[in-house]
This record gives sequence, C-alpha cells and structure tokens, in this order.
Amino acid sequence: MKAFFYSALLLLLTVSCTSEPKSTVQLLPAENFTKTVGDKTTALYTLTNAKGSVVQLTNFGASVVALWVPDKDGVMQDVAWGLPSIDDYLNPKLTYCGPIVGRFGNRIGDGKFTLNDKEYQLTINDGKNHLHGGNGGFEYRIWDAEEITADGKKAIKMTYVSPDGEEGYPGNLTIAVTYSFTDNNELVIDYEATTDAPTVLNPTSHVYYNLSGTTKNTILNHMLRLNADAFTLTDDGLIPTGEIAKVEGTPLDFTKATAIGERINADYEPLKFGKGYDHNFVLNKKVNEVSEAAYIYSPESGISMTVLTDQPAIQFYSGNFWDGTCTGKRGEINNHRCGFALEAQNYPDAPNHDNFPSSVLNPGEKYTQHTVYKFGVVAE
Repeated sequence: MKAFFYSALLLLLTVSCTSEPKSTVQLLPAENFTKTVGDKTTALYTLTNAKGSVVQLTNFGASVVALWVPDKDGVMQDVAWGLPSIDDYLNPKLTYCGPIVGRFGNRIGDGKFTLNDKEYQLTINDGKNHLHGGNGGFEYRIWDAEEITADGKKAIKMTYVSPDGEEGYPGNLTIAVTYSFTDNNELVIDYEATTDAPTVLNPTSHVYYNLSGTTKNTILNHMLRLNADAFTLTDDGLIPTGEIAKVEGTPLDFTKATAIGERINADYEPLKFGKGYDHNFVLNKKVNEVSEAAYIYSPESGISMTVLTDQPAIQFYSGNFWDGTCTGKRGEINNHRCGFALEAQNYPDAPNHDNFPSSVLNPGEKYTQHTVYKFGVVAE
C-alpha cells in the first residue's frame, strides 16, 4: 500500500507554475524501475529544485533517466534521453543511455595496456577494441544508492565495488558517484574512487541530450562552442594515434558557436572515421582546474547547457549510429542524430600513450572528478 501511494504521489507531483515554469513535469512512476535482479534491487530516485526542475535517476548503471528544465517560454522540457522501464535498461536497444561508464570510458586499442611491466587484456566489444568498460562495465551494474545531504540539499550517492579482474581490469575498485541538483539548474556529478592494486580509471557520464526536448527529431540545429583548440587524431577505428592536432581550419573547430549540422558531412577524414562527430577535444585549461568545457543551446527551445569540469578533455558525439530502432520513455524514436553526448574525460587510449595524461590509480590514492551540467535559457 505504501508503494502505491508513493507512486501516485510521483505521478501527481505538479511543479509550481505561478510564473515559471508554465507546465507540469511528467514524472516516471517508481514501479517501472523497481525490480530484484540477483541479490540487488533497482529503484528510481527523484531530485527537484526551487525552480521546479527535476532529475530522475536509477541505480542501474547510476543512470540519468529524465531531466526537466524550462524553455524560453517557461514550458518544461525533458532534455535527457531515457528508457521507459528497468526492463528496457536490462535489455537495451540503445546502449550507453544515461549511465556512468567505466572503468575506462571511451576506447582502448586492441583492449590491451601494460601497467608496471604486466600486460592486461580487456574485453573486446567494439570491433577489435575495448569500449566504455566492456560488456559488463559500470552501466550494466546495480549500484548501492543512498539519499544524502550535500550543501544543505538532498543528493543521491551511488556506490559500486568492481572486483579484481572484472572485464580484465586489475584491482578491487570502489567508486562512488554523487548526483546533486542545485537551485541554479546545475546537475552536479562528483566522483571518487580507490583501489587496492594499481589499475587504470576513466569514468564519465554518458547522457544523450536534446535541448529542444527529446521528442524532437534533430540536434543538428544546436549551436555548439567548445573551449578546445586541439583534438586527438585517431585511426579508422577511432583509436588515437598519439598526435594532438589543431582544430583551426577544420570542421572540428567549435571555438566559436557553430551549428552542429553546418559541417558534419564535410569531406574530412576524421569526420568520415566517426561517421560524424565522435571526437576527443583537448580542453584549454590548467590541470585540475574547473572551467567551461562546452556551451551548447537550441535555437528552437532557447535552452542552453554549459559543461564545466576538472577533466582534461571532452568527447563530443552527435548520435551518428542512431538508427530508429529504440523507443524512448515517452514514445520518441532514436532517429539519426537526434541526441548528443558531451563526456568529460581523460584522453581515449591514455594507458597506451606516454604523452597523454596518466589514467593510473594506485593504492593509497583517491581518484576524484567534478563535472557540472548547467542549464539556462538564451536571452533573446
């Protein structure tokens, strides 16, 4: 009976609309995400703020499921792609939809790296390479979740213990990710991790966004600015060669706000390798400095998103492999290039390049990451 009333409360929750926003948030019901899998139980968690914006999360993959913010007319829009129920996440037609990925986000060439003179072979799940932690990475795990208080507001802390040898990685790794949602419409993601043996680590948030609202059919009209003068060149398997190339004079130059679709089909080899944008941009910043990595907005809705991070790079992916085979949580279809990701990260394949920032985590050290996705409205 308690679960029934709780679900009813979520469904009936109405955001104050005396000024802004001008509509109600369509919350997903908790029972859609409650399921026992083995000895773990999945659940749905909701964070709200003083502006009536809402984030919904599940502990399966520590995933963002929905994110409601007001557009230029004060109408609430869900700007994060998500799936209707936990069963859809357990058997996904659209992978990497909202989770924390790892242990190593992005790619590792041939799934191999050498650490302290020992070679490790990881799971191969992307051609001949390793991608986003393998077939059983963080996104496929049920995390332990708890409600905590951060800066005087409710936050959700999710913790996962990755055992030694999982997907080929050494060391027992404990990672915790805390989601908080400020009254300034900032989704704040704080990471911390420790290990009992030397390992490599590069977790990232892999949410697909559409700032016009996820029911819209393109992100090509979005205007994107990246604080990056360079990117990591790759081979045709999207594995870095080790060369850092300048974006100036290329279709990868987003140092000034440019429509995503303006040059996406240009005759440029790095674009052909990714079938569009799927590139690691080297940020103009000091080590560990929290600064703006990206700014993007939709002219249609007026919704903007600023990404701030202490990470050295950001991956921009433009939904190039989306094929319309997945139905989202409100009936939307994942048509080609109707969602994008901006993933704060270390460089792909970092363990195999001495000139890239180190991704090694040793016993006695603590990995941390602070990344913020701040939502606003473009002034007309």
